[in-house]
Amino acid sequence: MSWRPTHAQLRAVVVAAGLLVIAVLARRPDAAVLGLPLALLAGWGRFFRPREQPEVRTELDADVLFEGQATTYRVKVTGTPDPDIDLVVAALPRARWFRYDPPQAAIAVPATTDELALEVGVRSERWGLRPLERPQVIATSVLGAYRVPIPSAAALSVTTLPLREGFEAVDAVPRPAGLVGLHRSRRPGEGTEIAGVRPFRTGDRLRRINWSVSARTRELHVTSTWSDRDTEVVILLDTGQEVGISEGIDGRSSSLDTAVRAAASIAEHYLRHGDRVRLVDTGTAVRGVRTGSGRSHLRRILDVLVHADRKGRQQDELQLARRHRIRPDSLVLALSPLLRQSMLGYIVTLVHSGCTVIAVDTLPEDVADVIDLNEHDAKAWPLAWRLRLLERRRELDRLGDLGVPTVRWRGAGTLDEVLRDAARVSAAPRMRS
Repeated sequence: MSWRPTHAQLRAVVVAAGLLVIAVLARRPDAAVLGLPLALLAGWGRFFRPREQPEVRTELDADVLFEGQATTYRVKVTGTPDPDIDLVVAALPRARWFRYDPPQAAIAVPATTDELALEVGVRSERWGLRPLERPQVIATSVLGAYRVPIPSAAALSVTTLPLREGFEAVDAVPRPAGLVGLHRSRRPGEGTEIAGVRPFRTGDRLRRINWSVSARTRELHVTSTWSDRDTEVVILLDTGQEVGISEGIDGRSSSLDTAVRAAASIAEHYLRHGDRVRLVDTGTAVRGVRTGSGRSHLRRILDVLVHADRKGRQQDELQLARRHRIRPDSLVLALSPLLRQSMLGYIVTLVHSGCTVIAVDTLPEDVADVIDLNEHDAKAWPLAWRLRLLERRRELDRLGDLGVPTVRWRGAGTLDEVLRDAARVSAAPRMRS
């Protein structure tokens, strides 16, 4: 693109020419007095027209954020500086779930240095992977006579990870399996927590010998420990429907918002304690994450959760059971508004397979207040929703009869009581018929 005259330059040329013609034809010197300054300004702007076109490079200080965090979108104007360039203006197209500083997402700087940097603050308000459109950058010459749009590079994208709400839970884990992790076992073995001191037996490690007790008793004694244990924690994420209104991190949350943030918090808590965590999606929008542990596995789960808002085909009960095989004795945390029959049926299937299932209710409490009655029958809809809630209550009571507790997600301490109860039930002796 080349430098083109602005509307102000064209108006100055047309008005000056018109006034000068009137002055000559009508013998009006006053018209010439009015037209000469405009002609002088038009000529001045034409004489100082820039010849070179600058280049634009865009960058982000950070392209991976958590909800509520901000970064800086920087537009750098590089290339051979032309002294006739007077001003550079950049405007970033506004996108949903971003808040800008300044609010207009536009900024102008004078061309006083060789390399210009235009900075716009960008704050992400909701989890997800979203693009930032290419900015519109325009350079103008002296007196605003000429301007040129500067093409920018490709659009950038921001990955916003779900905000983890500082979730903490008790260390009670029902039906632990394995000998790694930070949960104390009831059986002795290799671990870090001391169980006591006992006489040496064949097969004990020499480094376990307690020399002070052995010297006092004149017999070899070893320090025994409780074996560390872990369990497989399966996070079952229901992405089949989003109930409620999402207003970002500073407003109301939909059922999908609550489920995604809860999944991130639960995964971080159990991975920090050495357990193995697996993510299972009820649809095809989010690919599941296999069982793993460690900080890198937490990042894999967070990277997958940012795609949960994509619309994908949902799987029924049989497809879920066939595609996602969950081993018995696993702890399954189902994050769902608990409105779909396929989700409730899959929970029953998991219970019958021997898993410990806890249903985490993500249905917003104010969902009835955010429905637009103009789009529904104002008289029939409240009654229909009340009947649906009664049916849902009956279905949750049936799950409770099968031993599936239902708890509403409230952040830290949400699962404490149900985890204690589940651990107590799993530790109780079983009667054989």
